[in-house]
Amino acid sequence: MRQEFIINPEATVRVELEEHSCAEYVVLQSGPNLAESEVSYEISLQEGASLKMVFLSLDGTRLRNHIKASLRGRQASCELGGLCLAGDAQEMDFDVLMTHLVPECRSSQLFKNIIGGSGVTRFEGLIKVVRDAQKTEAYQANHNLLTSDAARAFTRPQLEIYADDVKCSHGATTGRLNPDELFYMRSRGISADEAVLLQQMAFA
Repeated sequence: MRQEFIINPEATVRVELEEHSCAEYVVLQSGPNLAESEVSYEISLQEGASLKMVFLSLDGTRLRNHIKASLRGRQASCELGGLCLAGDAQEMDFDVLMTHLVPECRSSQLFKNIIGGSGVTRFEGLIKVVRDAQKTEAYQANHNLLTSDAARAFTRPQLEIYADDVKCSHGATTGRLNPDELFYMRSRGISADEAVLLQQMAFA
């Protein structure tokens, strides 16, 4: 079943999953009238609940997304993903707090940004594992591709762990288009514009 919702540009969205329930959401931030938006997402998962949530940020002068996810029941699982396409004079921010409150839960975060023109992206993520949340698995990654000299990406992945039996990792990368790959495609008869587009598609 597919459902579509229009989210107020300054809204608070609450996602609460009861025991052993599951849900998938795609949040599309796109449209000619989307200028500034600051939305908070409050997520709560009970025992055995599973959530997959993907953000696609395509348009907007300034987009801010604040995500707070709490895993409150054992065997809960939360997967967050995002893709931002930021161009001239666009700013797109993600602020994520993932809190593991009980043992045996899993979370993952993967956010990618393609920034061109004078676009700016910011990612600040924190995984917090409380003292009793043993057997936690939590992963976080932010990858950025800069396609112009004026593009900027700011990233700050963080871990705050108080348990001692966990599997957690975090990381970030920032880079530019690979000139060797572009040369290889050009030598095979692919135009410069198409080669740049193909490399961005591969990254995404």
